[in-house]
Amino acid sequence: MALMPVEDALALLLSAVQPVEAERVSLEDAAGRVLAAPVIARRTTPGADVSAMDGYALRAQDAPSVPVTLELIGESAAGRPFSGRVEPGTTVRVFTGAVLPEGSDAIVIQEDTTRDGSAITLTEAATPGRHIRRAGGDFAAGETLLAAGHRLRARDLALIAAADVDSISVARRPRVALLSTGDELVRPGAGAAAHQVIVSNIYSVAALARAAGAEVADLGILPDRMDATQAGVRAALDAGFDALVTTGGASVGDHDLIAPALTAQGVDLAVHKIALRPGKPLMFGLSADARTQVLGLPGNPVSAHVCALLFLVPLIKALQGLEVPAHPELEPARLGSDIRANEHRMDFQRAEIVGHAEGLPLVRPLPVQDSSMLRNLARADVLLVRRPHAPAAAAGEMCEILRFED
Repeated sequence: MALMPVEDALALLLSAVQPVEAERVSLEDAAGRVLAAPVIARRTTPGADVSAMDGYALRAQDAPSVPVTLELIGESAAGRPFSGRVEPGTTVRVFTGAVLPEGSDAIVIQEDTTRDGSAITLTEAATPGRHIRRAGGDFAAGETLLAAGHRLRARDLALIAAADVDSISVARRPRVALLSTGDELVRPGAGAAAHQVIVSNIYSVAALARAAGAEVADLGILPDRMDATQAGVRAALDAGFDALVTTGGASVGDHDLIAPALTAQGVDLAVHKIALRPGKPLMFGLSADARTQVLGLPGNPVSAHVCALLFLVPLIKALQGLEVPAHPELEPARLGSDIRANEHRMDFQRAEIVGHAEGLPLVRPLPVQDSSMLRNLARADVLLVRRPHAPAAAAGEMCEILRFED
């Protein structure tokens, strides 16, 4: 079977995604969620013309030149507007955010005035409209403030609240199940023997999934037996998760049982081998009832993390209705050292940022790229991406990098 290019595999994976349904949440629970419907302003902001500064409201025609003295007739503060009207020769003390008194059309800031009792002398000429925030200057009632498919940031919540919206429609968090396989695997802290391996990839994969917006259920470790593997897969599919992610058992060895177990449970596996390093043994498909996306990651912890970054994170984003490009989102950078030519697989090398050159990160691959080395994965700042058959390149030349999601 020919290896499938990374971009083709990602496009195929995303083509089968159906976004999850919507739910309504309060603003307190909205951070990081993806809008399922637009946010429409319920009020106009500002609701009236208001002062942008502390000073005095007046008719600009009363102070075309200075000095000029006006009579103070009251004040307008935020939440406590002046009830009268500014008449010729009069002024009202105003504070930032206060409603502009009727009859006035300008503000002179307090630093440009002197006061003697109720006599206010201006030392700066008035200009119509100066220091005034007009009604609706931010947004108007009925205006669309945020579109569906937008992931909410902290500053978005301030905008929504100011629009008098207290709850919003968002995509339900995708439910993701994790299944690990391997007789050699034990949990951290269990006192592993020399022949055993402490399971680690489920923790990094789960963290990536949660950061992308998913709820994650760890369904445990399956032994290398077909009956147990099929039972674990069947239970996960019956539970109706939006995505089932397996780690390990994705290759073609005698103990790699995930592919036949998935097939036996009616999962149509679209891809089994990807032109990718690290992470060639990767597979995905759709359950027979089309409810559950299935993604089989390699058991190697570095390979699992890279594959989760490339495939699982976009899958979770797409399930929430986000627009996801069908290719890794790479950034330009420059090489901090010479690198050799690449072979036929797209290579994602762990790399450090060692400086900047011409406004771009200067990156250098770590000296050991063995896909079992977790210390180097944790040490890396980015992944240095090498296209298939890329020629050797010298320090200072352009390159491409992929940022970690965390």
